[in-house]
Formats: sequence, C-alpha cells, structure tokens
Amino acid sequence: MTTTVQTRTLGFNTRVSWSDSEGPAQGLRDGIALFRAAEELGYQAGWAYQRHFDHYLSSPVPFFAAVGQHTSRIRLGSAVIPMRYQDPILLAEAAGTTDLLVDGRLDLALATGSTALWDPVFGAVSSDPRTEARARLARFLAAVAGEPVHTVDGPGQGAPVGTQVRVTPHSPGLRGRLRRGAASLDSAVDAARIGLGLITGTVLHGLEPGETFPEYQARVIEAYRETWRAEHRTEPPPVAVAASILPGTTAELRAAYAAYDHERRTQGMAASRPKGALEPVIGGTPPNGNVISPVHHGDPEQVTEAVLADPGLAAADEIVLFLPPAFGLDANLRLITDLAQQVAPALGWSP
Repeated sequence: MTTTVQTRTLGFNTRVSWSDSEGPAQGLRDGIALFRAAEELGYQAGWAYQRHFDHYLSSPVPFFAAVGQHTSRIRLGSAVIPMRYQDPILLAEAAGTTDLLVDGRLDLALATGSTALWDPVFGAVSSDPRTEARARLARFLAAVAGEPVHTVDGPGQGAPVGTQVRVTPHSPGLRGRLRRGAASLDSAVDAARIGLGLITGTVLHGLEPGETFPEYQARVIEAYRETWRAEHRTEPPPVAVAASILPGTTAELRAAYAAYDHERRTQGMAASRPKGALEPVIGGTPPNGNVISPVHHGDPEQVTEAVLADPGLAAADEIVLFLPPAFGLDANLRLITDLAQQVAPALGWSP
C-alpha cells in the first residue's frame, strides 16, 4: 500500500440535480448552498457537470456567475463542457464576463467528445463530430486568449473595414486556467500539447488488457506531464482527478454508500438518477470500451487506506469528490463534511 502523502487541494463535482418534487429552481438554490458550505469547509474548488435536456444543470457558466456572488474564495469549474455543441464566440463572451464577475475564479474544463448525439437539436455539421469539436475548441481558445476573431470586411459590421475585432470583455488570466476533460491517454497528451490543464475522472477508455482503472489513470497523468514538459519546457499545471470517495461515519451511511456502489457496478453510467430524470439507454456495461472507476466506501479508515493505495489518486494534485447525482443537499453536505474532516487530512490536505 502507498503511504506517501503530499500537499493537495480538495474539490467536489456536482451535477446540480433536482427531482420532480422539488423542481429546478430549488435544485439551483441547493447548488449554490452546496458551494457556500464547501467554501466554509475549506474546499479549494467546486466543479459542476453539464447535461442537456434532463434534471441536471445545462448551462454552468451563468450558474457560476450566481455562485460567485455568494462565495469569495472557492474556484468554480465546469467538468465538462462538450465543445461539439457550443458556439465558441458566445461561450468566450460568457466565460470572460463570468470570470471578471467572480474575480478570476473560473476554471472551465472542456471536452471534444460526447456520448449524447444531439445533432438534430443543435444542428448537423459537415465534418465528423470530433473534428467539429476540435475546430470549435481551437476557435474558443483563440478568442479567450484575446486574439482577433474577425477582420471587418464590409459595411454594416459596426467598425471601419480592416478593423480586427476581439471578444469582449477580455479576462486576461482565463486562458491559463482552462482545462481538458480527458477520458483517455490520447486526449490527455493532446491537452498537454495545446497548453490546457487536465482533469480526469470516473470514466476512462483505452486500458490495456489486465490493466486496472487506477493503474491506467496514473499512466494517463504521467503521459500528460511528460508531454507538457517536452512541449513547453515548464512544469505542468496541477492535475485534478474526480473519484467516488464515500466515507461512512455511521452504519446507516455505510449501508447507503454500499448500495450506491452496487448500483454503479450493476447499472454503470445509468446509476443514481433523481426522480423524473430521463430513462437511460446505457446498460450496466459502458459503451465504446469505457470503464468506470471504483467506488471507495466503508468507514473513514478503510476509505483512507483505499485512496492511499489508488495509484491514480496518488498521482493527483487535486482530488475531486464525485457526488452521486441522486443525492440531495443534506446527503451532499454530510458527504463533503465527512470527507474534509475524516479522510482528507490524512491525504495531505488542509483547509
């Protein structure tokens, strides 16, 4: 078992979900309350997942603008925004505005893959989905960096012909806080090459035969860091890893977390849905060679030992607690509190 500890930062990842009975307005308010409580506990980062057309947060950037008015220190991150269905210029404008409103605490994580095919809704494209997503990501990165996005070439465009226009408002530090949500070694290497930070999480693909999820995750992180050093001749930015870490401080909680583990192992990516959420078509076996991370649960001592023995988490600079999507505010508050007080200090973390 690995027993070496290091100074870490601590985050959490929420889908900002709601059930039919409480509705979206209450779900959004509960999401803000969760970020406020996490900041009071000393969490350095809070991440929110984007999911369209369901009982989850669909537009994280304005949500972060609201959270920023109720917090002052905690970083606000998206994990992740799929670029395939984003207008890169509009997203750059929204991100710049929000980052300035929250005093430079926005950490957007972006992705070029998507498991949901919404072309009929967002509009079909001439290229294949991944090529389109990469093109939109490149345009977004240029816009956020303050590069010209257009040269006025005719009348009626609001400026003299030949004027180069840039996205406003521009937040100078935002480009350096952007990350790639990577589910494979290739994606992590590509993130390093184009100068994006890395967050990796609970679903990966590309494992070698016989390789465990934690072993592959550690290999992904090392490949990212090696590529960054080779490409940029500097030390890579901190790597965040999302994981299911559920310390049960009572017998009742241990039973609930064990049930969640069973649900995740048997239902896969369809596990833990709030009441009223769409019925998934994904079964217990994840598609496209995806593998789901283990759930570390038990009493706090058992969970601490499991996390210390996990090579993927050992390689992380920031551990991000993945909150089960069906958990309500009270359950989430209990979980982030128990992790911060019962487990995280033994991992090298302090508020």
